[in-house]
Amino acid sequence: MKKLFFVAICAAAFTACQNNSKTTEATNNEVAVANQSNSSENSAIADPDAPKVQVEKAVYEFGEIKQGEKVSYTFKFKNVGKTPLIITNASATCGCTQPEYPKEPIKPGDEGTINVTFNSAGKEGLQDKVVTITSNANPAFEQLHLVGNVKK
Repeated sequence: MKKLFFVAICAAAFTACQNNSKTTEATNNEVAVANQSNSSENSAIADPDAPKVQVEKAVYEFGEIKQGEKVSYTFKFKNVGKTPLIITNASATCGCTQPEYPKEPIKPGDEGTINVTFNSAGKEGLQDKVVTITSNANPAFEQLHLVGNVKK
């Protein structure tokens, strides 16, 4: 990025000396496109030292239950990165789903669990309860799902 910026400055200075506004405009547009391309490439590249999460099973299918029953599942994961994984929050799509996550850092190579309980009271039909994990993982921790059917 610094190299590209330096090239842009040099190109702009050179074209300014030439007093050719069309060339300057074209060069600035090319630099803007190059910067935009370079920026999107950098955001897609994961930091090699970042914590990385490997979830054993991200979707738990609980089948069919009666309305009012509770379903609990323990999602297992491992930190396969090079630095400690810190989970700062776990939120569900509604108040009927309660996640419990580890508050202490998960060291590289260590495993952890996230317990999720879904209360089907007042629910009916197909359900997909999503739990979003906020952490320092790169790439981001994948969403967890409790999926099933609630019968009256």
